[in-house]
Amino acid sequence: MTSRIGPRPGESAPGGRGYRGTVSARADRQLVRRSHVSYIDKSREYYEAQGFEQAYRWAAFDDVPFARPTKPLSECNVAAVTTSFLHHHDSAFGAPATDKVVYHHRVADVPDRMFTDDLSWDKHATHTDDTGSFLPLSALQALADDAVIGSVNDRFFGVPTEYSQRKTGLDADQVVEWCEEDGVDIALLVPL
Repeated sequence: MTSRIGPRPGESAPGGRGYRGTVSARADRQLVRRSHVSYIDKSREYYEAQGFEQAYRWAAFDDVPFARPTKPLSECNVAAVTTSFLHHHDSAFGAPATDKVVYHHRVADVPDRMFTDDLSWDKHATHTDDTGSFLPLSALQALADDAVIGSVNDRFFGVPTEYSQRKTGLDADQVVEWCEEDGVDIALLVPL
């Protein structure tokens, strides 16, 4: 048994999506019960709906820029890299942070909260009150205290959410430079 998703060929669909073909009744039930959001599909549909001539292109690398550590984890200096921004916009709740740039900050002076209010995320279903969930410095310090890792770097790094792949690449180059200055062996990226 098959079930049609969308209108028949030549008919228009609500929202202008057009004909999407047929699937089995079992696959149709699976689509209704999806428990995840396909961000790749959502991004493509969003760009198309906005009239962009070119579909959204996800970053891809022909050569993976990862390498095995050259020494045991228990001897490695580990740095955290977050995509959140330092919070200094208390007077204007939700105001855009127009001066977001790649940054470094002392771990000894870690803020109680980070600025995330200007980003697009479901603020009704979740929150960013638990800084440790996207800047896990306490967890890393516990690993250092237990000798699982050698040490936590004195600075953490921030690459605020930026939707330009070119800008993100430049920011990554800056973080690499700082990691080399600090003798970082492992950089742990925790995106928000």
